[in-house]
Amino acid sequence: MASIAAAAHGSEGDGSDGDGAAPYFDDTARDALHILPMAMLPVATPGLRRAKLIKNARLETVVEIFHDRQAGSGQVAAEHLASVFPGHKAELRADMLQIGKLTRLNSFDIYTLRKELRRLGIAVNDATHLRLSDKRRSELTTYMTAFTRPLMQQVYGSDDKPISDVTDILQMLANPDREEALRNLRLLSEKLKVQLTEIPAFLEDYGDVFLSLAYFRNCLDTIVPDVQRFMKWAAESRESDMVARDRNVLRMLDEVRSKLTDITTSLTGRFEAFDRRSKDFWRDISAESFRAVRQQIESHHVTIGGVLCGLAVKMALWKERFPQGGGGPQKRVEFIRSEIMPGLDHINAIERQAGAA
Repeated sequence: MASIAAAAHGSEGDGSDGDGAAPYFDDTARDALHILPMAMLPVATPGLRRAKLIKNARLETVVEIFHDRQAGSGQVAAEHLASVFPGHKAELRADMLQIGKLTRLNSFDIYTLRKELRRLGIAVNDATHLRLSDKRRSELTTYMTAFTRPLMQQVYGSDDKPISDVTDILQMLANPDREEALRNLRLLSEKLKVQLTEIPAFLEDYGDVFLSLAYFRNCLDTIVPDVQRFMKWAAESRESDMVARDRNVLRMLDEVRSKLTDITTSLTGRFEAFDRRSKDFWRDISAESFRAVRQQIESHHVTIGGVLCGLAVKMALWKERFPQGGGGPQKRVEFIRSEIMPGLDHINAIERQAGAA
């Protein structure tokens, strides 16, 4: 605790946590599912402005005071912050009200935060904090083309325009370079029942809705292969005679496999439903159909974020502890029992809740 307190009261000069440390509000944090930089909020306690809320592998929210290559991660439970910042009781009391609300969120991705911060009445210092970084947006261009292709075809009659970033698509559509494209935009405005001057706003809205879907889909496509590899790795422990004779362990392994399979299958099904709904929109273009597809996608942001965040932090810890796979049967079983099982029911409950909605 002493080293954490020392870091909490260190220099705030350059926005970093020390030599070799990452800045307290960088693109990695902004784009992550499990990190909330306190710098984005109106925090009163000076030392907390360098801190982050993060989800640990048990899906508990803790305050990370520092994180660097030499010292690792300095984490403290939110209820113990008073011992870290003893000289800021008044400021900390106000901050703890916010932190108490934030610890109950299941994910810290920007799309969950947009919705949940508004619901909780918590402001942000700058709206750009709730936007994906330029680097991440660029990485999602391939995913976005699936959603922008029908839009490009609607306006230009083809989708062969060179695209290097999501913003290129929006700029291209907002500033058509052909008379035919302008005529098609007028037709689009009629179908949507909006003025031609309102089309740029629609395009931005459309782009943002489907950028969120691209972001979550990319997270899913990264996490599901990890989950599949993890389940294979966990199943290998059954080859041990000691594990094979222990019914309780076998029952636990079956439970983990069953829940992870159910979660990933249900989550994948939700994305398939989004794909079908977005295609329906282009078959019946109207303001109402767009509102419907937007409402469907945005209503799932919080639950999708929660499920993906939970899976992501667990798989990240597995890869950190067993980077080359391996590990004896007992080590595998103990890791599954102590790090994978806790919180797994919570992830499953979030996904079941979304499926029942």
